[in-house]
Formats: sequence, C-alpha cells, structure tokens
Amino acid sequence: MMSDKFIKYSCKVLWQMALPLFITCHLSLITLSCTQDSYDKGEGKYSLMRADFVEAHTNGQKQIDFFTTDDGDQFPINKAFTTKWLTTADSTYRCILYYNKVGEGSGKFSAEPISISQVPCPKVTPLAELEKPMKTDPVKFESAWLSKTGKYLNLSLYLMTGTTDDENISQTLHVIQDTIMTNPDATRTSYLRLYHDQAGVPEYYSAQVYASILTKQIEADSVRISINTYKGEITKSFSLQN
Repeated sequence: MMSDKFIKYSCKVLWQMALPLFITCHLSLITLSCTQDSYDKGEGKYSLMRADFVEAHTNGQKQIDFFTTDDGDQFPINKAFTTKWLTTADSTYRCILYYNKVGEGSGKFSAEPISISQVPCPKVTPLAELEKPMKTDPVKFESAWLSKTGKYLNLSLYLMTGTTDDENISQTLHVIQDTIMTNPDATRTSYLRLYHDQAGVPEYYSAQVYASILTKQIEADSVRISINTYKGEITKSFSLQN
C-alpha cells in the first residue's frame, strides 16, 4: 500500500510518506512517577523499561498483538491494545515502543507496553520528480543509523519551531535522491539529500522528529545522505549490502 500524502505533526511538520499507515502521531509517554523506595531497590514499574524502533502488527481487532524490533527480535504483547491511530487490521505500523520485557519462563519473553508513538517512513523522491525548488533550510542533526536488519535507515533530527498566528504554515521535509553513481568496483551508490522548508515557521525552540527510510526504495549497494545543519552540511554513508 503506497501513498504520496503529506503527514502533519503536532509541531507542524509535513513528511512525504511511503506508507498510508503512518498518520498524525503524538508521543504519549506516561509520566514516570516512582517512590524513592522503589527506585533505590530497582523495583519500580519502569526500572526495566526499554525503548525500541519496531514494526508493530495489528490483529483482526486493530490491536497490536506482537512486534519485531530493529534487531530482528519478536515479542508477543502480554495484553493486546489499541489506540485511535491504529485504523487498519492485520497490518504493520512503524513505531517507537516503550515497554517492559517480561520473562515467561523457559527462556521466553513477552512485552508489557507502556507507551507507543508512530514513526514516519518518508518516500525517497528522485530530484527530477520534485515539483518545487529544492530547499535545504538547516536542521539540528542528532544521529543516523542503519537498523541491524538493514531494512531501515533511521534519522533523529531536531527542528526549530514556535507558535504563530498563521495556522496554515507548516515546515516540510522530504528525502530527495540526487543521483545514483556507479563506483570503480561496479557497485552503485545512491546520493540522498534532506529537503527542508522552514516556510516561515518561527525558530524559538527545538522539537525532535524521527524518520525511518525503507531501504528497499534505494536501488543501490550503498547510500550517502546529506543534511544541512546549523553547523554546516554533514554527510553520512551506509553500506546496504548484506
């Protein structure tokens, strides 16, 4: 299932998406409140909490019943749950999941969910198909990494944002493919650039955004992604060969 729709964030950011499953998302972390006693003993509810990028599966009732981490580990949910943006049954959502890993005996584990947030999967758009001038307004770069399974190239960015009287303006982000080059050893490298249009949004404070680029969109042996930051352009390179 593919779509070129834009996705709006609470901090007014639009991504050009690859999958219609990734709709408006808000991080809904539960407030962590522990007594001093439980903290000292390491027995607090959140003392074993983990946070992973996952592919979360929904059952026929649109409830998440199991997930697979970026390391390739699969865990059942000890109590299936749903939320308002889980709108498609028997499907897969890209998310960040906060959970407790619970031992079930015999070396088996399940997951006790605490909080979940969707992660957008932006479409890789060839530069020739970009229907507007290229924009590379700066962002704050935190990290880029390839998932252990090699399925996703993940980005963690901070955008400068702020309140404005104009509710119609939104920052826009795309992933643009400049070109694919053939190297002397006959391997191919895809050159990507982050498109960012600040669009007049005030730059008062920073808001973190994540993205997971599906590497199956990149028909090359390696990828180089360039991102314009407030400290200058940075480029990160990754091998896509297994």
